Amino acid sequence: MLTPVQKEILQALINLYQTSNGNSIKGEDIANIVRRNPGTIRNQMQSLRNLNLVKGVPGPRGGYKPTIEAYHTLNISVADNESKVPISIKGNELKDISVARIEFASIPHPGECEAVVKVLGNIKGLNIGDNIVIGPTPVNKLGISGVIVGRDDMDNIVLLDTKTIRSIPKKTVIEVASLNIISINHDQSTRDVAKVFSDESIEGAPVFENDNIIGIITVNDVVKAIANSKEDLSAKDIMSGPVIKVKSEVMISEAIDIMHSNNFGRLVVMDDNKLKGIITRTDIIDTITTLD
Repeated sequence: MLTPVQKEILQALINLYQTSNGNSIKGEDIANIVRRNPGTIRNQMQSLRNLNLVKGVPGPRGGYKPTIEAYHTLNISVADNESKVPISIKGNELKDISVARIEFASIPHPGECEAVVKVLGNIKGLNIGDNIVIGPTPVNKLGISGVIVGRDDMDNIVLLDTKTIRSIPKKTVIEVASLNIISINHDQSTRDVAKVFSDESIEGAPVFENDNIIGIITVNDVVKAIANSKEDLSAKDIMSGPVIKVKSEVMISEAIDIMHSNNFGRLVVMDDNKLKGIITRTDIIDTITTLD
């Protein structure tokens, strides 16, 4: 049985390791998260190593890594990036955070029950009263929306008062894609693109050159360019890539898999080299969580 301090340290280690690309975690970084003395971390890590929950990595770039047994002890599934279950607030997917497990207290009426959500990552940005959307989940393709009514920082758990629980409808991408497409010319300046995004209230658009799509430009691309004093560069210079294309008849469930495997939030819908629409993660989330 782990002590509360050991459980807190182990949870922090796993949270940091999930976003480290496999790198070991420094004791000082864990100490900053749990707000404890680095010496305390070292002492507790020795105990956790004896329990086969942590392994030490020697050398200048060394530190600690959780073992598979650590995940099992905290009842967390060991999942890869393609199995990530996203959490979104107001249509924006939160970075470096994912759902490890969802347990429903009871389901007398779908969409009117409490859910206990085990989270990987720092949950301190999830506040009581926040409306969040979870999913879609990788296996059963569930989407869940609700209001946070409780938070347990020790066990990295949020309690959700669910509003809707839905599986992915059997629809094609063209049925939910945005059809009124705003496009950007490759030689438009970053300033011009920013104005288009503001005027049209959009967060991304395809970039064209000689009637061909050459990339996608997003709000993040524009913000990075402006932050680095590169607002005079053209859309072609700062756009994201590559363009990922799907046909109109592709099902939403397949589109989700493509987005996850490519870590991309937008797909271009094309038939016979003709642009038909654009589908985003937000389009899919709205489809799953909005009642008919």
